[in-house]
Parts: sequence; structure tokens; C-alpha cells
Amino acid sequence: MIAHSIDAAALSPQFNLPQVDQLKPNLHSRLLGQERTLDAFNLLARASGQHMYLSDQSGIDRLALISALVDYQGHRPTQYLNRLAPDAGLAWQAEAGDECLCSASKPYRYLSGAIKRRDLVGHLDTHNPNVYHPGAMADCDYLFICAESLWKREALWELVMEAAHRGEYQLHSGWPAIPLYSKIILVGSSTLYSISYLEERNFPAAFPLLGELVDEIDLNEFSELDYGNYLVELADANQLTLEQSALAPLFNHSARLAEHQHHLSLETQGISQLMVQASLYGKSKQLTGECISIALARHQARHNASQSLSAQSFDDNFINLPTQGAMIGQINGLTVLDAAEYTYGEPARITAAVHYGDGEVADIERKSELGGNIHAKGLMILTSCLYRIFGKDAPLHLNANIVFEQSYQEIDGDSASLAEYCALMSAIAEQPIEQGIAATGAIDQFGQVQAIGGVNEKIEGFFDLCQRRGLTGNQGVIIPASNVQQLNLTPAVIDAVKKKKFHLYQVEHTDQAVAILMNKPAGSRDDNGQFPEESLYGMVQARLEGLAGYPDEERSFFANLLHKLKISS
Repeated sequence: MIAHSIDAAALSPQFNLPQVDQLKPNLHSRLLGQERTLDAFNLLARASGQHMYLSDQSGIDRLALISALVDYQGHRPTQYLNRLAPDAGLAWQAEAGDECLCSASKPYRYLSGAIKRRDLVGHLDTHNPNVYHPGAMADCDYLFICAESLWKREALWELVMEAAHRGEYQLHSGWPAIPLYSKIILVGSSTLYSISYLEERNFPAAFPLLGELVDEIDLNEFSELDYGNYLVELADANQLTLEQSALAPLFNHSARLAEHQHHLSLETQGISQLMVQASLYGKSKQLTGECISIALARHQARHNASQSLSAQSFDDNFINLPTQGAMIGQINGLTVLDAAEYTYGEPARITAAVHYGDGEVADIERKSELGGNIHAKGLMILTSCLYRIFGKDAPLHLNANIVFEQSYQEIDGDSASLAEYCALMSAIAEQPIEQGIAATGAIDQFGQVQAIGGVNEKIEGFFDLCQRRGLTGNQGVIIPASNVQQLNLTPAVIDAVKKKKFHLYQVEHTDQAVAILMNKPAGSRDDNGQFPEESLYGMVQARLEGLAGYPDEERSFFANLLHKLKISS
């Protein structure tokens, strides 16, 4: 099983960029990729008595998207709320009657924040109680309400639920019920939708339509031209224009946000803010690739204070993490630190020690209450993988301790399980691991290496450390093969890989990883269940047999003769 080096061409996305003169700003471009929401909104416009919940994503400009939705659907003809014959109640009609109370002429309204009852239902005139001043439920086609704001006001939440369910609402005890005209769209998180659907009795009947916004598109479904129109729409909304050179860094940045080479981000707010900042740095309303790159670099510089302090700790050797030479039972794993608005990678030294025992692989992080549940699960899977290979027929007589050295905060996630497995194999076989090669990846019980998150940040974090110390040409990172499609690395990393000063390896199985790290094949079992003596697993097997009390004894002359003749004694 051979591991493959990753070619430099696969380290960043490749786009077929459109010509900027082909691109035109259009409000409807903000609906790119939102087919599910458009379908729900079209049904809302035609269905009677059905309202909608719009599950949005953070980073999407809510107001601009709402405007695009309504504009796409078109404005309905003005309707009039007429008082019918005495005691016949009220009705919405296409023409104003003799007793017209109000008209619904606004395309939409959006309510959020400190919403009041009169904002929804309106109020009667102070001087003439027969004059009705309509609220949002009666003066617009589509009423968008921030679900979180409404949820905080229990009485108003109940009012909206009842009005949506019954199709009418009560303004005053002396007035007949007012038929609900507006189509109500609650805008909020998917979590609040789930809670409401399960716990609110009237919610499923009143809000059967769900529109879930997506925050990225797949280039297998949409084209670079579609996304280019989306970008120029965002620029136009900020009174900016894009030059041809601006497209490449914007596309790359968007793919980085989406964490996939074939996906592009729809995080409107972040991309719009980047454009405005680039305009200020470039002192021009025309955005170039250079000013976009400067804005991205300055954004990183404003947010990387924690990363810089961490780098200083490595440089001052306050944190012991060698990147050259070879050591037994020690490997450089990769972690990601997320500070909400900024994410960066940092290497971590993982060590394993083994001794005679009853077969326990101890997670020191877990025992010290610094390991999360997912990390503990990863260690359990690692143990299962170990027993699958070496403990099928007899119990293992070793204990192992695995730890993240100089780690003083909680460790969680299973992305270190590949590195921990390799450190354990090294400790048992007493074979050194190349310290210039870091590893990341999750494993299953069969040794398959599975995808992890933050692959770009992890690679760049280790590369930055190696670069500061001086690239040797023997350093690199092992990643799961399934993560290659997410690579979107900085030019410095790509250039180093091209010059063979830094290497990236993709692996699908633990056997490939141990072969790279210890420069020795893992080995395959023969018909008797034995690994070749010179293979890594052969050395592991011999050590385990020794711990179990079955050391290899030197054969006598007669035993050697029988062995050669393949005669069993």
C-alpha cells in the first residue's frame, strides 16, 4: 500500500474565471443557490392560509435577500379592507368600498428588535375610534418578522401564531375580527424552527412552508459566471466596481471560506466588508487584485494576536516541539484553534509510552479531564484498531499512555487518532518517527483514514513553524486523501512544495502513514498470521509476544534442522 505525494497543482482550486465585462449587477443574483427557498416562497405567494419559516445563515445579508425574494416574486395588486353590510364583518377586496378602512399597498415589511403589539395589528385613531391605522399584518403583501425577536415576547408570539392559524386577528373588543392579509414569514435559525415545530401546537399547521438558505454553492451545479454576477452585485451595492484582477483573489477567498475547492461561499456580509476594506486600502472605488490581497493580509494581521504569541512560544523553545531528527514514541500532531472570528493551526507534540500491563491504552487527557468526548472516542477506536491487528487470538500484555505534551486546555475531536496510532506503533516497535513530518487524520476500526476539519490551517501552522526554523527539504504533512479536495493553501506553501522544500502526502490507511513516518513497510500477514520480521508490524508483534512472556529462544541445532525440513516437532 503506497502513499502518494500531493502535486502542487492540487494544492489550490482552479477556476475558469469569467471576463469582468460579461458580469452585470442584478438584485436577483443574491438568490444564487437558493432554489429551495424560492420554491417555498412561490408556494407562499399562491397558497391560501399557509405561511413560511425562512431559516437563514449567519453572514447572509438578511435585508438584501428579503428584498431580492420579494422583487423576484413581484408585487401583488393593491387590496382594500372594506366594511361590508351591517354585521357582515370585514373583507379584503380588489376595490375600495364605501367604508374602506385601509389598503395594503406595500410590497413587504421587516420587523425586528423591540416589536410592539401595535406594530403588528395597528391601532384605532385617538380622536375617532372608527378610523383604523393598520399595522404590518394589514398594510403589506409579505410580513417578515425576526423569529428571535418575536420569541422573546411571549404574548406577541402567541398573537402571531393565533393569527396565522385562524387567518384573522382581533384589534379591539368592539370591532369584528380583521382578516389577515399579509403572508407571514418568520426569519430565524434552524434551531428555533425545530423547537417551534415540536413544541408549538399551531406552528406546523400555520407554517408548513420551510425555506432553508444555503451558505455556499457547488460549482458542479453553478458556473463561475453565475458567481461572478453575484460578486459584482455585492460590489455595486457598495458603490464599487471590480477589475479583472480582483476576481482571482475573491474566488480563492470564497473557496477558502467554503472549505472546498469546488464550493464557493455565499457569506454576503463578510465578502462585502472585505470589498469595502479593499477599497479603503486601495483608495479607489475600483477594486484590483492587489488591494483585495492587501485587505486579506491586513485582516489576518488584525486578528492573529493569539497566533503570534503562540509562535513566539515555539521560537523561544518554551514549547518543546522538534521538527528535525527522529524519535521513538513521539510525533507532531496538528490542531486547530478557533477564536470565533479567526482560526489558525498549531502543531502539538504527541507522545506514547508502553510497558507491561493488561492491555489498556490510557488517554491521559481524558484522565486529567482535559479530553473531550470525541477525543475519547477516537482513542477507543484506536484501541480497537490495535486489537484487530494484534489481539485476535490472545490478550495483549501491555499498557500504553498517550498524551498531548504541554497542553493545558481541553483537547477534543478525533483528528489526532492517526498521529496517536503512529506514535503507539513507534513506541511498541521501538522505531523512531521522523519529526519533520506531522500527521493529521481520524481512523476507523479497520485502519481507514478519514477526513478531518481545518486541513488548510493545520498544514499552514506546521509549515510556518518549519519555515521560521529553516526548511530542510525533508519536512511535510500527512493528510487524509479525502481532504485533498479541500486544499486551498497560501502561495508560500505551494511555492515550497513546487521547490520540493516541503512535502504533502495523502494516505487512505494507517499502514501508509507508518511507512512514511518510520521509513519501514507496515507488513502483511502470512498464512500463519505472522508479519515479516523486518517489517514494522513484525517488530510490533515480536515486542508484544515478548511482553506476553513468549520471547524468541535461540533454536537448537536439531530444531533448526527440523525447521529447515519443515517437519513439525
